[in-house]
Amino acid sequence: MEKIKIYNGKIITPHRTINGGCIIIEGGKILEVSTADVPVENALEINAMGNYIAPGFIDLHVHGGGGHDFMDNEPEGYLAIAALHAKHGTTALMPTTLSSEHQDLMDTLSVYETANARNVKGAEFIGIHIEGPYFSMEQRGAQDPRYIRAPVPAEYQEIIASSKSIKRWSAAPELTGALEFAQYLTERGILPSIAHTNAIYEEVLPAFEKGFSHATHFYSCMSGVSRRNAYRYAGVIESAYLLDAMTVEIIADGIHLPPPLLKLVLKIKGADRTALVTDAMRASGMPPGPSILGSRRDGLEVIVEDNVAKLKDRTAFAGSVATMDRLVRNMVTMADATLEDAVKMASLTPANIIGIGDRKGSLVAGKDADIVIFDEEVNILRTMVAGKSIYEKLI
Repeated sequence: MEKIKIYNGKIITPHRTINGGCIIIEGGKILEVSTADVPVENALEINAMGNYIAPGFIDLHVHGGGGHDFMDNEPEGYLAIAALHAKHGTTALMPTTLSSEHQDLMDTLSVYETANARNVKGAEFIGIHIEGPYFSMEQRGAQDPRYIRAPVPAEYQEIIASSKSIKRWSAAPELTGALEFAQYLTERGILPSIAHTNAIYEEVLPAFEKGFSHATHFYSCMSGVSRRNAYRYAGVIESAYLLDAMTVEIIADGIHLPPPLLKLVLKIKGADRTALVTDAMRASGMPPGPSILGSRRDGLEVIVEDNVAKLKDRTAFAGSVATMDRLVRNMVTMADATLEDAVKMASLTPANIIGIGDRKGSLVAGKDADIVIFDEEVNILRTMVAGKSIYEKLI
């Protein structure tokens, strides 16, 4: 079995950055992370040319890219999305759905299995993230109002029974039946995530205790402080800050959250509780102009301008066009994060949130050899999944 050695770079580990060391890979796994450049016989050698060597980025919330959406329900589209995001440093991602007709969702679950078996040239699929349709109508954002409703036990039980690949489900915890829904998910190892919600703290706390331990695209489409009959109530935003163990994800494109809010999230939640996600839709990696959020057949027409997707009437954002490298860069330049913390928010933290931190998310012996090499400006030069180079920038 061939060994691979990556050397002459700055290796970002969970604890420090190693200069002058090397990483040895065998069988798709990290065999050793050395503080010295050790000789390895008969190894394929990769010279990092003084650039950074980091764990691959893990995107827990992505809808599409390169002109494709996962809900187009086309295997070729899945593979194209995985390849596009790999060019930007993503080595693992969660295909994410939108509120839709029941059959469309069932089709998506089926196509995922087909595409997953063929995905050898892009970011690895690590399970499906269902977003909706159990949302607050007032906080729907760009989610299609035709499909929004409270949890229906017969429906979600059928969906979950149909696929072992569902790993996460975003919903509003204040809806009738949401607590029972969360318990049903957690008993099956699926992460309930708070999203598109008008909940107050008194509703979030019992939901958290039932398993709603994560907040989807934090700040976007969720309640903050509100007044009801003159009394003030803490919303989901304040609840996530108060509950130390609650994790959050942020679209750090500088648009969904401006720099002061990026700094605030980092200051209060920290890099260990904050994951970077793209929430990218099909226009990611495409020129600005008209696009579609969701499936080509049944999606919403949107406009991409100012580096973000918007509803045509410009009343709400309609997903981002970001890539993970841009988010890491922004956390350093806009939020004053250290590069090490920004990388952690894109790798180990999301891995831990979704329960795969034992095998992904950091450059540690025994873990999958999912690795990115990038320069000082976080421009991706090479992406490796399980030790296989799936993208290399031509210089």
